[in-house]
Amino acid sequence: MATSEWGWRYHHIGIPTDKPINGERYLPHLKIYVSGFETSPYGIEWMRFQKDCPTNDLIKNVPHIAFEVDDLDFELSRREFHIITPPNSPGEGTRVAMIEHNGAPVELIEFKKTSAP
Repeated sequence: MATSEWGWRYHHIGIPTDKPINGERYLPHLKIYVSGFETSPYGIEWMRFQKDCPTNDLIKNVPHIAFEVDDLDFELSRREFHIITPPNSPGEGTRVAMIEHNGAPVELIEFKKTSAP
């Protein structure tokens, strides 16, 4: 339903790990190390969390799937989702929120639209 009826588009799968990975990138404002997404043709991203990372424990321990949406606020308001991470901006031009479904985290991502020159 998410893709066929709601129009969400697969973006990536995030997999928690506790082992450092060569080439990982540190995101200090999130206290997370990420790696793999830029080189994976399947959108596989590894995530390693600092001990004091405030991210929800479900996200730290269970892989999540992420979907790109056109309007994050609209998508969150049109259904009864269990929101575990409210909308926020992890980086310029990006807004995300995490919901929980059947014990698994699901990320919704909205990218700022760029206007054509």
